[in-house]
Amino acid sequence: MLRLREYQRAALDALDRHWDQGGGPGLVVLPTGAGKALVIAALIREWLARAPSARICVLTHVRELVVQNHGELLAYWPDAPAGIFSAGVGRREADAQVTFCSIQSVRDRAEMFDAVDLVVVDEAHLVPRASETGYGRFLASARAGNPALKVAGFTATPYRLDSGRLDEGPGRVFERIVHESLVGDLIQQGFLAPLVCKATALALDVSGVPKRGGDYIPSALEAAVNREWITRAAVEEMVGYGRERRAWLAFCAGLAHAASVRDAIRAEGISCETVTGEMGKRERDRIVRDFREGKIRCLVSVGVLSTGFNVPEVDLIALLRPTQSAGLYVQQVGRALRRAPGKADAIVLDYAGLVRMHGPVDAVSARSVALGPAAPGLARAKPCPGCGALIALNASTCEACWVEPEAEDEEVPHAASAEDALPILSESISPWREVTGWCLDRGPGGSGPDRLEVALRWRGGGCRVEVCLEHSGHSREKAVLWWRAFGGAEPVPMSVAAALERADELERPESLKIDAAGRLSESVTVRFSDGRRFRDLRRWGTLAA
Repeated sequence: MLRLREYQRAALDALDRHWDQGGGPGLVVLPTGAGKALVIAALIREWLARAPSARICVLTHVRELVVQNHGELLAYWPDAPAGIFSAGVGRREADAQVTFCSIQSVRDRAEMFDAVDLVVVDEAHLVPRASETGYGRFLASARAGNPALKVAGFTATPYRLDSGRLDEGPGRVFERIVHESLVGDLIQQGFLAPLVCKATALALDVSGVPKRGGDYIPSALEAAVNREWITRAAVEEMVGYGRERRAWLAFCAGLAHAASVRDAIRAEGISCETVTGEMGKRERDRIVRDFREGKIRCLVSVGVLSTGFNVPEVDLIALLRPTQSAGLYVQQVGRALRRAPGKADAIVLDYAGLVRMHGPVDAVSARSVALGPAAPGLARAKPCPGCGALIALNASTCEACWVEPEAEDEEVPHAASAEDALPILSESISPWREVTGWCLDRGPGGSGPDRLEVALRWRGGGCRVEVCLEHSGHSREKAVLWWRAFGGAEPVPMSVAAALERADELERPESLKIDAAGRLSESVTVRFSDGRRFRDLRRWGTLAA
């Protein structure tokens, strides 16, 4: 049987805790390529181990995902009592104890499955708030048959352009995000492929394109970007970057635009096909199969391939469709995150300005999306002056061309002058406090998960740092920074228990310095025995004297 990775196990444990505490529909956020289907399979098997007579429905919106999720469960659990109910697949197995369904086929047929105990929604970002939608009707009917119904949602992008975060606001389907694994963490741990985004020479200008429903009007958008000279320039740059790349995906703004890009790529001697929502299932399956087998070098997509598309070999993404939707941006870029033999990384060519608008993909989270797209003229990313890769605005180094920085020099004493004033307190003369001991333990998390509590002691005082390893979002990001800064090895633990078992990996600082950073806050610098320093301990956790 397949073994869950640590973050996958943490996701299921978080769901269990949420429901044990009386929580409602819970949302799990896992990046594309993180093994969402395996986590769903494990959830199903563990649920039936506790309740052998339970009925489970797994809902999604496309037949490809219905088949993929069903196949993943059988790979994980060959004897699973599972079936499929989907007109697109040609199977209607309503009697199966675990039924993988396309929402279009079952939205008004929940009563066919008797009393459903668990509903799992894959690609949960496609669930609207309106109760009269297909998902709304199915869930309402299922709850009428079983008021104790549990609902779990899985997605890589927990937000919608029309209504924001899935766990906020009136009419929301999901009560809260119970677990979120971050793209950056999984890349650092080796589970996802590194991404490098280049600032392209060509940038699509959509400043005059009108919007409707929060995004660009499709016809106006296509008219603005589908220009022969623009397409030619973009494709020439794409070919230059992609000559050593195996599998390309290009996302376009419309059918005519896709045809123009396809023809320009073919003119460069690269095999290329278009895939659209209007294409027949058989033809689309054939093209995707040829692409997966390496017979086609590039696929040009219009409105498809951003979800439910699994070709790990993709190592070049061309973003040629501007959008205000952070979710669509993350889904498109996510096609390149899966690892494959011989694939060192993937390159993203951002003609549409999406990285500048929404930020680096590993920095896009439910929290950041709540802010909305950056205002006109306000970028969320910048090009590295060394290599041109797009990096976060607050980044001081670029991982694509990073070199070990020189150690910070100590202050050089200078000759005294009339303006110099000798400090009156010895603490001011020698601000460094020698760390005499430290202790790692489990700290209570209050209403949230427990935290790793690190107590640092010096002569006459001490401080405490709370490291939120089991949290999600920004708190988890800070915890990851803390663990790496103190010498912890990869992968970064997902739980307090795992961190305590690996405590011997961490290095105790030799000394620390506390400076005032405003009337009510403090800035802390820690110094290790080899002279390394790390500033502002407060950003890694909560400091308490």
